[in-house]
Amino acid sequence: MSDKIRWALLTTAKINDALIDPIRQAERSELVAVGSRSLERAKAYAQEKSIPKAHGSYEDLLADPDIDVIYNALPNGMHCEWTVKAAEAGKHVLCEKPLVISMEEFDQVESAAVDGDVTVFEAFMYLHHPQTRKVRSMIEEGQLGTIQLINSWFNFYLPPENAGNVRLQSDLEGGSAWDVGVYPNSMAVFMTGGRAPREVWADQIVGESSVDVAMRAQLKFGSGTIAQVSSGFRTAFRQAVYIVGDKGTIAIAEPWKPGVEGQDSHIIFSTIDGKEETITIPAVNPYLCEVQAMEACLLDGASPVVPLSLSREFLKSMLATYKSAATGQVVTM
Repeated sequence: MSDKIRWALLTTAKINDALIDPIRQAERSELVAVGSRSLERAKAYAQEKSIPKAHGSYEDLLADPDIDVIYNALPNGMHCEWTVKAAEAGKHVLCEKPLVISMEEFDQVESAAVDGDVTVFEAFMYLHHPQTRKVRSMIEEGQLGTIQLINSWFNFYLPPENAGNVRLQSDLEGGSAWDVGVYPNSMAVFMTGGRAPREVWADQIVGESSVDVAMRAQLKFGSGTIAQVSSGFRTAFRQAVYIVGDKGTIAIAEPWKPGVEGQDSHIIFSTIDGKEETITIPAVNPYLCEVQAMEACLLDGASPVVPLSLSREFLKSMLATYKSAATGQVVTM
């Protein structure tokens, strides 16, 4: 590999827009190709986005020897198949969340990554951002004491008449929890040490297309920490995280995309003696952070910020959430 890694987009989906500029801004990356199931569409997209090469099938893209890394932003139900195929073709993969939607699929991805000797990690951009790392370090340093409670949510309004949206399609594994619920779920797992909860209770609201349009869950971790997480498509936009310990509390007003518009981000640290401190995190695009993480893995031999071992714990928690919501019972891990 040269001193730059060569990226390709596996689809022409709109979500690519978040990553195109960061790839170009990163000093050790370049965007070289895009693939689509239609060559005409791929060429039009490549011209619009000034991408050098266009491929008329995903197979052709994976066969291109001038590509090092694939960004997989296909619908959830297609993540496993094409991440595995990319790994088998010797390509590294940044895969949109959720990485997969079953433990069987996870095992396939993990096996393909090992056999292909490639790096595969889940695109949780916020976990790469300095704001999230700062909060985790404060917890590890004991500044909050024993963590008692985590409240975390991510909701926005998706009209029911927008039935063509991939998020509402059950055959492509849509649903609010798989779409935005993975954020508060992963935040809770990450901030409690990276292990799935021991018990999960959840309740869902199922919409017109048979996917959850709201998910509310309570997670109990081995440490005793309780996390209350929620997601949904049927309320006004809202996001936040509160982490409560017996020595202090952290409030994160913008947990998921801090710095994406070039703005500083802020967390508020309150202590039990009434002191309050606003901690400012200088602006940095979280998508640039994950691109740079892939650079570090491939060019410096660094370990992923979001290793597959951590994604496995995220998945365990999500699967328990869906199982509890479907059965109405507490799921013990």
